Amino acid sequence: MNGLSAQSLIHTEAQTIDDCWNRIGVYGDKSCPLLPAHIHCRNCSVYAAAATRLLDRYAFVQDEQDFAAPQDLEHAHATRSLVVFRMGGEWLALATRCLDEVAPLQSIHSLPHQRSRALMGVANVRGALVPCLSLVELLGLDPTVSVTPAQRVMPRMLIVAAPGGPVVVPVDEVDGIHNIEERVLNTASLSGEHASAIFTRGVLHWKTRSLRWLDEEQLLGAITRSLT
Repeated sequence: MNGLSAQSLIHTEAQTIDDCWNRIGVYGDKSCPLLPAHIHCRNCSVYAAAATRLLDRYAFVQDEQDFAAPQDLEHAHATRSLVVFRMGGEWLALATRCLDEVAPLQSIHSLPHQRSRALMGVANVRGALVPCLSLVELLGLDPTVSVTPAQRVMPRMLIVAAPGGPVVVPVDEVDGIHNIEERVLNTASLSGEHASAIFTRGVLHWKTRSLRWLDEEQLLGAITRSLT
């Protein structure tokens, strides 16, 4: 099955689905008798069944394409998913499997008698109080490094999936989640000013940046120690 016929199949499947939500639902004239009970079409079993049917068709088409062109997989480059973010003037990368989500900056409430310098306090994450840790302290970064005028300051919070539960880590900016080829990561090394960098697998040149690739196991271990 080629790409054109696959797209045609999906288009045909979409046409056969009764999109009642566009006619009598929240996107239509709202005359559906089920709407008052469900509030929104996405809560209705009809909407869910239609979505499942269409997604099943996408999965079927993908399976067909994978079966038809297995040789393409042989030439695919192995990649690793990393979230890239900035602390001060330094760009860092962490495996996304350690990441629950990226959230807007929230107020951090300090705690009396804190036992760790890295523990900044707690933050409210969807109604739950979550410990907030400083990467500046954990990684031994220079807190006096200022941001240049060319750098954006868009504070975010990384919610990290630590062994004992989620932990919030404030950062200055999140570039995004990127799939970086293993062959590029294999060039990462520690030398010069980064020779003694802790919790670090290596430093690599990525795009126009020097990117410090963090060792997630060592970092998560340090997070656990900071909370006990």
